Amino acid sequence: MKRYVEYVFVRFIAMIVAIFPWSAGFHVGKAIGSFVFYVVRFRRRLTFDNLRRAFPDASEEELTKIGLECYQSLFVSMLEIYWFERLTPQNLERIMTIISPEVLEKAREQGKGVILITAHFGNWELGAVRVGLAAKAPLTVIVQEQSNRYVNDFINRARAVFGNRPVLMRDAPREIIRALRRNEFVGIVADQSAAREAVRVRFFGRMAPTHDGPAVFCLRTGAPIIMAYATRLANGLYAAKLEEVDLSGIEGTDEEKIREITQRHASALEAYIRKYPGQWLWLHKRWKHCTD
Repeated sequence: MKRYVEYVFVRFIAMIVAIFPWSAGFHVGKAIGSFVFYVVRFRRRLTFDNLRRAFPDASEEELTKIGLECYQSLFVSMLEIYWFERLTPQNLERIMTIISPEVLEKAREQGKGVILITAHFGNWELGAVRVGLAAKAPLTVIVQEQSNRYVNDFINRARAVFGNRPVLMRDAPREIIRALRRNEFVGIVADQSAAREAVRVRFFGRMAPTHDGPAVFCLRTGAPIIMAYATRLANGLYAAKLEEVDLSGIEGTDEEKIREITQRHASALEAYIRKYPGQWLWLHKRWKHCTD
């Protein structure tokens, strides 16, 4: 009963959000994010610890600005998901512009499928929907299962609004290989902390356990890797930046190749986060297994 009540509450919020224009989510989300940052202070200590380690030369004022923007970005994205039922190809193209869409077609011409790596950056959920529309082919999107199955189904319906196919983590290996062999696109969010024993690569100056799935699938199938960032603009609209990861000159054992590929896409993500630090999710435990 409790889970169903939670679902009804989510549906009620979604109904309210959908009444208003897209821009309302931007303004209301920023206000909620500010309230949580300054008053609720949820995971604020963790956020500042992450920021101080990532930007050791930044002032407290600069770190506070980034932290506030992070919370605002998170709640804007959460409200925007509730608006997905109103998305059409026309208004989605207006909301998010694709930079260099030819990168998608060029990668797909190789005939080995395409691995799209994104992060908890900007609005990653909207980015997956928009890239799928631009690619003119549905994405197989790897997702975490929510504890509330009603909410889980609601979110997955939003993700699949234009035909993208959400696949749970437990089914990911089989489904990713199938999609790549069909020369399709696979979307993976690969920026969260991996298990303690996972491959470690340098990320913001610390050796962090990192998911090696993209590298493993790349090595196994020969599929190119494209980094995709749904960057929020000052007016609440978006620009999706796409860039292929350079995989040239990678040699050694399979283990060494996996580590190098993982390092390259982690370094590409770090470089982009440094450009827009307030749009990444600093309040998650990315470095929880680090010892340095």
